[in-house]
Amino acid sequence: MLSSDKRSHVEAEYPEAAQSPLKLRAMATALVRRRFPRLSRVTAALLTSAPCKAEGGGGESPPKEEENPKIAGARSKAAATIQLLTPPGYRVPYNPAAYARSRAGSSGRPLGDAPTSPDAAQEPRGLPAASVQVLPPTRNALVKPPRRHNAPTRAKQEAEREQSELHDSKEDPRLFQRGRPEYKALSYDRFEPLETLPWEEGEAVLRAVSAQRGSQSPGAIAECFHKLSRLPEERRPALVSEPGFNALCCRAVDRMQDFSTPELVEVLKACVRLRVPPAHPVLDACERDFCRRAWAMSLEQLLLVADCWRCLERAVPSYLGILFSYAARSCKDLGLPQLVQLLYIIGEGRKSPPDLVQKLEGVLWKHLDSCTLEEVGAVCLGLFKSLSAVSDRLMRRIADRVSLQMEEMSTYALVNVLKMLRSARLDHLPLLRELGRVIPPRIPATNIQGIMHITLTCSSLHYYDEGVLAAVASALPSKVSYCRSKDVAKFLWSFGCLDYEPPNEEEFYSSLIEHMGRKLHEFDRFPEHLLTGLLGLAFVRRFPEQLIDYALRDEFVRKTRASKYELLKDLFTLGKSVEIECPGYRGSRLAPQLYQEMTEMVLAFAEQEIYVRPEIVEAATLLQSVLGGPEYMKSHMILPHTRSSDLEVHLATDGRPVPFNFKDAAGKTLKDLGVSLTDDLMAQLLKGQSGGQARLEAENAATAPGWEQVGGERAPHSWFSGTSVTAGTSLRVSPELGGPLQAPRPPVLPPQPRGVKLAIQVSNRNHYCYLSKRLLGLHRLKRRQLRHLGYVVVELPFWEWFPLLKRTRSEKLSYLHYKVFDPALLGGAA
Repeated sequence: MLSSDKRSHVEAEYPEAAQSPLKLRAMATALVRRRFPRLSRVTAALLTSAPCKAEGGGGESPPKEEENPKIAGARSKAAATIQLLTPPGYRVPYNPAAYARSRAGSSGRPLGDAPTSPDAAQEPRGLPAASVQVLPPTRNALVKPPRRHNAPTRAKQEAEREQSELHDSKEDPRLFQRGRPEYKALSYDRFEPLETLPWEEGEAVLRAVSAQRGSQSPGAIAECFHKLSRLPEERRPALVSEPGFNALCCRAVDRMQDFSTPELVEVLKACVRLRVPPAHPVLDACERDFCRRAWAMSLEQLLLVADCWRCLERAVPSYLGILFSYAARSCKDLGLPQLVQLLYIIGEGRKSPPDLVQKLEGVLWKHLDSCTLEEVGAVCLGLFKSLSAVSDRLMRRIADRVSLQMEEMSTYALVNVLKMLRSARLDHLPLLRELGRVIPPRIPATNIQGIMHITLTCSSLHYYDEGVLAAVASALPSKVSYCRSKDVAKFLWSFGCLDYEPPNEEEFYSSLIEHMGRKLHEFDRFPEHLLTGLLGLAFVRRFPEQLIDYALRDEFVRKTRASKYELLKDLFTLGKSVEIECPGYRGSRLAPQLYQEMTEMVLAFAEQEIYVRPEIVEAATLLQSVLGGPEYMKSHMILPHTRSSDLEVHLATDGRPVPFNFKDAAGKTLKDLGVSLTDDLMAQLLKGQSGGQARLEAENAATAPGWEQVGGERAPHSWFSGTSVTAGTSLRVSPELGGPLQAPRPPVLPPQPRGVKLAIQVSNRNHYCYLSKRLLGLHRLKRRQLRHLGYVVVELPFWEWFPLLKRTRSEKLSYLHYKVFDPALLGGAA
């Protein structure tokens, strides 16, 4: 049957066909054969197979396609063919929703065989949007229809992904306890099989307690607690508010001292199963009594009770103090399960006496080879959480063990080992290389917090592994919704610190930046995370304006001052970086007073910790000799917000050094004069001459620019050959009689031709990734900003300069001359 549109098209070209339906069908066949000879047989078969009742175009529906698959396939082909015969003015509204539904219904297969012509897949105007479908390719018209279970499959995959992202901070660290039966006596086993009692029996226990007038024996009270803890789990939360349960607790408090230790332990275990609130009065009484009888208990009982307190999430510092003192006295007798359980308790308590950990280190040496890999992870987690320091020797032995068996280790246990390596700053190359082999395939199945700790370990140890970073970057955009504010910050910091640009760079950074915007409420509580993330972005030249504006507001600055972390330095770095690299920024800025405060703080730190480093002192001293004096060089921080020093040198266009540091030169001269105040100097000041005048002039001449004392004779420096060297202006002090000693004014020099400003960097290993020459993010940011301000960066890399420190003076001078007077520097500046 011909549609009305196609009928009118045929009639327009063959008017005589309007008189007869048979002629109409024949003419349509001829038209298709003439225009599309390859499809003529299919079209002719379709046109001639229609029953005569359809000729009149009445209201009867066509035959269902399910009756004959071959006919259905032919009709699909015909439909695809006929649609190419559309008139020039034919248009269809675009409906992307229909395309989405079509993709969902076709298992997400690519539609590469779909018609590319704008008119090829169009439908008649006026059809409902839901009917617009992408037709299957012509050559695949007879394939089976796609299965429709994609939506449930996707829902199942999302559920599995969400399940894999769940992290139970209370239960996950306890996984090691399932590895040995000995832990059942040392810890509360939530999987212990107990026969469940019906609720009616529990009601009977509560009625009996309420009806009991006299005092019950401790054994009877403990038995009541035990029975109630075996009620169905859904009934337990409501039990705590029952009057009968309150009466039972009151009787337990009254008879607390009469309980035997095993009975009291059973009461505490029942409270764990019943989920009694941590501040409940019965737990207060239990804690006091356990502290009273602790020294009469065995170590196994002490560890079991401590584990119950952990399950109840109740802080018991007094009890833990007794436990740690007990363990310190008997640590030599600790068995392996007792040792691991004790370290677990130490970690969950977040602190431990330093002397106890030192004693336990020797026990660890004895048992380490017998530990399972999960127990090794538990040991490292306990040490990490309690901020306990152990010797590098022990950590290297742990790392040796893990590097040999990493494939057999669970990702959770491995992450715990990495946490401790990060805390100890241990660069164990075999483990890191094995990590790069084992971890990338595990990344998609690892939860977001585990991925964060893996990435943070690499950045903290400055270890660049492209395979690990690429796997993280690939998996992260689909997992970003599970990130906490801390996770986002650490990811951005790690990638920025290692200066890694992932293949999916735009998707990676845009997803994390958008998630930061959704986490602003968390940054109010944890301002350090916002600054950490923004600095990581600044390292890679990304400055999200709205987040920066939020971070530089006065109210946020006040929150950073109230933080337990020192965040003003990070604010200082961020604010100055925005000023230098974002001239179009119009948002909030830090107050000038804060800049001044932080600059003074950083410079004071540099005076004590940075400028005095041997490699920097040696370079500065020798540069003065190379250039001709202190006025030609300045050792300072050109960019204080980057917290590292520079040796600044100015060169004219012809390569000659230009004096500019007259303040430091004058200060040095005055300091020398003040120290060497002698009778000759006083005579000079009072009379104008002295016997030592000739000696002083000779010393000044010997240190003139371009000259060096060689073998008792003055000789010109060879590196200035071919250039005119002028002596530096001498600085003299000629105060008026009786007047104060004043610093001389800098001499008025003729205008200097424009040259180049050098920022000489004395680098060290901490500026680079581990065992590589790849600069870390902060130092790359600094050099980028120095260039932005017009400086030419010259580096004295540690792999060249540090070995030279042990060589002769002439070798060091030659090296510095080569670095400073490189013609390429002037050529690049021009």
